[in-house]
Amino acid sequence: MKLLDISNSAIKSLNVNRARSALTILGVVIGVFSVVTLVSIGRGMQNYIQDQFNALGSNLLFVSPGKADFQDDPSKALGRNKLDEKHVELIESNASELFITVSPYVVLGDNVRYKTKSFYGTVNGISYDDEKTYNYELDKGRFFTKSEQNTSARVAIIGPSIVEELFGTKNPVGNSIKLGDDSYQVIGSFKEKGRNFDDGVIVPYTSAMNTFDVPFFSSIVAKVRNTENVDLATREIKIALLKDLKEEDFTVLSQSDILSSIQNILQILTIGIGAIAGISLLVGGIGIMNIMLVSVTERIKEIGLRKALGATQLDIAMQFLIESVFLSLGGGLIGLLLGWLGTYASRTFLRTEIPWWAVALAFGFSVLVGVIFGTYPAITAAKKDPVEALRYE
Repeated sequence: MKLLDISNSAIKSLNVNRARSALTILGVVIGVFSVVTLVSIGRGMQNYIQDQFNALGSNLLFVSPGKADFQDDPSKALGRNKLDEKHVELIESNASELFITVSPYVVLGDNVRYKTKSFYGTVNGISYDDEKTYNYELDKGRFFTKSEQNTSARVAIIGPSIVEELFGTKNPVGNSIKLGDDSYQVIGSFKEKGRNFDDGVIVPYTSAMNTFDVPFFSSIVAKVRNTENVDLATREIKIALLKDLKEEDFTVLSQSDILSSIQNILQILTIGIGAIAGISLLVGGIGIMNIMLVSVTERIKEIGLRKALGATQLDIAMQFLIESVFLSLGGGLIGLLLGWLGTYASRTFLRTEIPWWAVALAFGFSVLVGVIFGTYPAITAAKKDPVEALRYE
């Protein structure tokens, strides 16, 4: 019996029980859809973080308190925080020619309140010359001055998300908002910069420290003049800070260091989630094997008749194996289509994408499931004795 004839027979057999065939491939559909969608969302998270770092530029160095370890408890590092004004001065005096700016950074979360409205945002205490450090583009108003920073003036520049939530279409400049127990005058707003920035409030770091009673900086940020000198600048910062701090009191990280660590964690997490989702493919494969064994039992007389008419064991085995592969193949294609639709829908929130290896892995594994779990039923059918099969009731 030719392969084409066997394939046609397999398709006809599957069409006889369309509802059962559809339910059988459902497990494979769910498995492939889950793998593709979850991997694409994981890739979207990586792209999101990459975009946030790109928004800052590639020439920033961050001095954080304690020994930064992404697998360690962050509270341990914060407990060793000793970063203050003199450490900024040490860095500037040691290698000022390498940096555009060296400035304190204070960050914390708080409810931003305007009249009866409230929005939870991120308060960023920075220096007066950090507008260019963080690549902020003002939409309205102005940035605060050195004089306002030195006097801890209660002035603020707010992000587009806060403008929308608290002021709507109204110009926020000149109005007062509440941070902590203090009133701040809005002197400007900045343009969209990314979700990680748009819910932010920018204030002088001196004002943030006074309002929230913060004794130390969250970090010190240095903008390097030339990206080629990032490694040299890192060494110079360490030399400068070791004049006052111990080695375990601080960590100097470049954006590439932070990004690489976070991306590695997300990549492992994405693979792990994809592997867990792949378990449903195994469940779908077991479902295929179960249905094919039932099909063998239901079609014993058909098997006996085919053998009596000259079909070989290989012909019978191939027909049942092809039926199994068609089920898994169909489930894989439908799962990929749904996964693509899910990825497309999630682009509203993240820059998701489906890596080629996820498509190859999910689809290849679905076909492999059909072959593996269809082999036993196929062999079982092929071994049926034709005489006994024809007598079967």
